[in-house]
Amino acid sequence: MTVTNLTLNNGITMPSLGFGVFQSPPEETTAAVAEALRVGYRHIDTAAAYGNEREVGQAIAASGLPRDEVFVETKVWISDYGYDKTLHAFEKSAAKLGIEQIDLLILHQALPSEFAQTLDAYRALERLAADGKVRAIGVSNFMPEHLTQLLDVATIAPAVNQIEMHPYFQQRQLVAMNAEHGILTQAWSPIGGITFYREGPGGSVLDDPTIAAIAEAHGKSAAQVMLRWHLQQGRSAIPKSVKPHRIAENFDVFDFELTDAELAQIDSLDTGIRRGPEPEQITLETFWRDIPEA
Repeated sequence: MTVTNLTLNNGITMPSLGFGVFQSPPEETTAAVAEALRVGYRHIDTAAAYGNEREVGQAIAASGLPRDEVFVETKVWISDYGYDKTLHAFEKSAAKLGIEQIDLLILHQALPSEFAQTLDAYRALERLAADGKVRAIGVSNFMPEHLTQLLDVATIAPAVNQIEMHPYFQQRQLVAMNAEHGILTQAWSPIGGITFYREGPGGSVLDDPTIAAIAEAHGKSAAQVMLRWHLQQGRSAIPKSVKPHRIAENFDVFDFELTDAELAQIDSLDTGIRRGPEPEQITLETFWRDIPEA
C-alpha cells in the first residue's frame, strides 16, 4: 500500500497520514508505535506534553527502519516558551526520542496572554532550522489572529498548522488562511474522536448517518471515509489508537476514492462547534506543566 506524500513549503516531503499518540499511556505507546510502523506508517506525531516521547523513540529504534524512513514530529509545550527555553526544549525532546535531528518541530499552542514568549519560542525554532537541527518548523492551534502576528515578524513561514479538524468542525477560514500563506493544514482529531472537553451536537462523528452511507457504498468504515476526506482535500491527518485492528484500519485508506459529491456531503456536516480547548483560553496559569529533562 502506497502512502501519499505532501511537500512542505521548504521542499521537505512528509507522509500525508501520520500516527498520533495523544493520550496514549507511556506503557502502551511503544507497542502501539511498533504496530503502526509494522503496518506501514512512516510518520509519527508526538509532543513533549504527552509524556511519551521516550517510548516513541524506543519503538522507532527497535523497528530496525533506517532513520530517514521515519518522519518524526513533536511539539514544544507552552511552559518551555521563550528563546533559550525553547532551544533547550529541543534538546530535551531529541534526547528522549533518541535522535539528533527532528523532522518537524512545532509550537503546541499559541499563548495569547504572553504572545511575546510565543514569538521568542518561534525565533528559537527558526534558529534550530538554520542550524539543521530540525528539518521543518510549524505551529499548532494557531488561529488567524495568531498567524497574522507571527507572520508579521517571522523569517521562516510555518510549514504546518496542526488544528482540530473533522467533519463537524472544519475551521474553513483558518484553512483558507493557511493555504494563502503556503502553510499545510494538519488535522488532529481527524475523525472527531475528541470528547474529553465537550460533546458536539449529534454525538460522535463516527455515528453520523451521512458518513455511514458513504462508508457502506465503499465497503469501508466511517473512520476510513473521514481520513480519505482529509487526504483527498490535501490535508495531513493524524489519527491515533492503541488497538492493533484500529491502527491497521486507519492506515487502509489508499485504495479507494470519494466522489466530488461525497466530499461535498461531508463538507456540509460542519457545525462550527469546537470540541477541544479554546485557543484564546490557553494560559500559563491554567495549562502550565513541567516538562522533565528525562
